[in-house]
Amino acid sequence: MSYPQFKDDDGMGGKNGRGGDNDPFGLRRRSGKRKVCRFCADAELVIDYKDANQLKYFISDRGKIVPRRISGNCALHQRAVTTAIKRARNIALMPYTSGG
Repeated sequence: MSYPQFKDDDGMGGKNGRGGDNDPFGLRRRSGKRKVCRFCADAELVIDYKDANQLKYFISDRGKIVPRRISGNCALHQRAVTTAIKRARNIALMPYTSGG
């Protein structure tokens, strides 16, 4: 008894549409440009909780703090940005949520 051969029509390639033919487990790594911490690159930038215009780039449209894998900050500066955002929220310079 032979089993029918199914064609992969989803266009993703590989087994179950996860990864390519050379990737048997669907664990393909994404290659791309590595983000650089803007505070490490420019030593003149200072993280200040009173500067809401600078901190708004690290807040999503729903009011959440953007994770470091998306923002590109190093761990040291991501902790400083998070603390500054929480302080700015505490004195009502930044919103906790977008209100929706």
